[in-house]
Amino acid sequence: MSKVIEVPEVLDHRGFEELVATLGGLPEASASRLLFNAKHVRWVSPYGLIGLLAAAQVSRDRTGLSPRIEAPDNRDVRSYLDRMEFWPAAHDVFDMEPGSAPSHGTSDALLEITPIRSHHDVHTVVEKVRERSAAILEKRLHYPKPSVIQFSVMLSEVCQNIIEHADADGWVCAQTYNYRERLGREVLMLAVMDVGMGFEGSLGSEHARRYGESWSAAMALEAALLYGESRFRDPGRGQGLQAIRRQVEKWDGMLAIRSGDAQIALVPDWDDYPSMQRSLPAFPGAQILIVMPARTEEVR
Repeated sequence: MSKVIEVPEVLDHRGFEELVATLGGLPEASASRLLFNAKHVRWVSPYGLIGLLAAAQVSRDRTGLSPRIEAPDNRDVRSYLDRMEFWPAAHDVFDMEPGSAPSHGTSDALLEITPIRSHHDVHTVVEKVRERSAAILEKRLHYPKPSVIQFSVMLSEVCQNIIEHADADGWVCAQTYNYRERLGREVLMLAVMDVGMGFEGSLGSEHARRYGESWSAAMALEAALLYGESRFRDPGRGQGLQAIRRQVEKWDGMLAIRSGDAQIALVPDWDDYPSMQRSLPAFPGAQILIVMPARTEEVR
């Protein structure tokens, strides 16, 4: 008999937190196979898409059984999952029938869901988005040409973090859409996730002793994002996230990094997301969200 996990109707970064809270009560091992009921999902973001994959991976790790998934009833949502190549990625973490992944049509995404398992994957991702990013950033979001190169560097950095710090596989995807709720104009959302050791575990060997009993996931996030701390002693290490932070600030964007039971965020004036959250339901690895709004004529 399956235990049902209800997937939120709106599966974005806030919906992901609802999903994590539901998973928080799962036992470490169980004879019950989980069923992710996504029938009632009516809207999903790139962050929500790979968040669902991450949640499935965590549930499999905890219960020892690959969960099943009930596909959304909403036709537009199903079409979006197809275009973003959700189902091929889902085969890796869900219990699905062979060949049950629908074929996808032409996608307008900057980057469909792509697994990150090696440095070669990172190189492939950056090459894959080079032409698309030029068209999307310049023509749709009105960014200057140098921003295309800067975006490629930022994309490479966040993906490299999975390889160098997580000790686990991850996923990345990016999509533009109209952010009516907050801005009333288009944004580019970039989501990167893994379910590895997280910031607290990654930085702990080098920095936990110095912080003593105050060492925590929140402290590790502050150390990495604000002060450039790294698990490596090599000169220059740990600057990647700070460079990303500066670039996102320049673009008037939002950056949120969740790890363990904490989340730190760089929040622009157009959003009211908390800059620091502690005592969240624990979730392994690191989950990164970057939102870049279209530039208005006044700031070009």
